[in-house]
Amino acid sequence: MHTFFRITFPLALVNFLNQASRAVMAVLGPLLALEFELSASDLGLLAAVFFAAYGLAQLPVGLALDIFGARRVQTALALTAGVGFLICALAEDVLALGAGRFVTGIGVAAGLMAMLKANTQWFPRSKVAAMTGSGVFIGGLGGMIATLPLQALIPHTGWRGGFLIFAMLSCVVALWIWLSLDDAPPGHVPPPRRSLLAEIGAFGPIFTHPYFRRFVPAILMLTTMNFVYQGLWAGPWLRDVAGLDHHARGVVLFTYACGSAVGSLLTGQAASFFQARGFSPLMVPAIAMGVMLAIQAILILAPPSGVPALGFIWMCFAMAASAGPAGYAAVGQRFGPELAGRVATAINASMLAVVFLLQIVIGAILDLWPRNAAGGWDATGYGWAMGLTLAVQAAVVLHAWRGRKLLGA
Repeated sequence: MHTFFRITFPLALVNFLNQASRAVMAVLGPLLALEFELSASDLGLLAAVFFAAYGLAQLPVGLALDIFGARRVQTALALTAGVGFLICALAEDVLALGAGRFVTGIGVAAGLMAMLKANTQWFPRSKVAAMTGSGVFIGGLGGMIATLPLQALIPHTGWRGGFLIFAMLSCVVALWIWLSLDDAPPGHVPPPRRSLLAEIGAFGPIFTHPYFRRFVPAILMLTTMNFVYQGLWAGPWLRDVAGLDHHARGVVLFTYACGSAVGSLLTGQAASFFQARGFSPLMVPAIAMGVMLAIQAILILAPPSGVPALGFIWMCFAMAASAGPAGYAAVGQRFGPELAGRVATAINASMLAVVFLLQIVIGAILDLWPRNAAGGWDATGYGWAMGLTLAVQAAVVLHAWRGRKLLGA
């Protein structure tokens, strides 16, 4: 437990900033759309800019984690995130806001990856998923803070004040990491130093590994759905399809964030529990995939009404999506600890490329229908957009199912 609080906990705080920076758009997105006169495509692009930066940073960050360690990399990146939040707080137009989101995306790019890297080094294999899930639970609190608590602050601080608070938190986290972490466990023997080209070349066997190519597309769609909906479109959906007002949307989004945090803790613990008893480490993520497919079908065909029912179904959606990190940990176990950073970022880079495309495509789909009198988008468009995400996820789950014999490889 001492190791968790000294190593995993401070790294989880970067994931706290990561989750907050994603969830904040679901709360502020409708406000920003009105203030800056943004279309759905514009809003989707603004969200996608964050994920583009996040994705572009993944492979360099994974390489840096394996070479320099989590302490130095995360201290620098947490400070970078603080700069990004500050730019957003001072933005006078949408271009400056987009620039701030881009810098923030770079700053939080290693939130989960550094924690996975450190956990792989400091804990036994059967405990990696549990420790990672506990860390993601702490990170999930950031998503909760960015809903009702942030919404309560907006009348007093404005949306700029919210970004400024996150900027100050980023600086505090950077200092904490620098003072708390060690680069490696006692007795750790670093791998022989290789040239930079050789280190970069290690990504090749990762991306071409049969296990990676077969199962990663399905695993990454869990986190993708969380990024796409919690990161932006759940808020507008609740306004335009469910018809909820500002306060009611905040309640449901807070419930969503709670589901994400609690689900991360439970799915991580469950994955480690079953793996220690001989089950596949992918069993829990596989169950989560089925749950998420079913929930999307319900939201398309028969969406519930009322805050309690909507809160429950979006909470279940978030809990299913939270099994993604357990899948990351399972894939990472197929490779050595010296590649842990690169494996995790290879998955994340692939996931973020999909998120970037889906954010833009969903916005383009919604713009096919005229905006309503309140400035929102037609409910029909949301049905087609969610139908797209359902179809994509179903296709990659089928692809993984066909290769299930590799689970015992």
